Amino acid sequence: MFGIGGPELLIICVVALVVIGPKKLPEMLRSLGKGMAEFKRVSNDVKGTLDDEVNKAEAESRKRDVDEELTRRKAEKAKVEAETAKSEAETAKAQAETAKADLEKTQAESSNDEAKESA
Repeated sequence: MFGIGGPELLIICVVALVVIGPKKLPEMLRSLGKGMAEFKRVSNDVKGTLDDEVNKAEAESRKRDVDEELTRRKAEKAKVEAETAKSEAETAKAQAETAKADLEKTQAESSNDEAKESA
């Protein structure tokens, strides 16, 4: 306790008894005890308030991090979906061009067959 040993504490008590007197010493010690108890209560309240605020700040930080991660994942998902849609559109366009070429080829062959039959 503050580096005070037994002999030092005994000397402090004897000096306090001589200076304050035997009638006032118990009252002074009671007042000192109450003051220390009040100080401890206030310091615990302050510590609790600080701990609550730190916990609240950490929770807000974690929530913000989670929200940012969700936003990033949604953006990535939207990007992948857009790329997939673009790829599907390109595939559909290629299929349409192939179908158009096949149709033109079929029409050309039909025209050639009709020309041969007419001749």
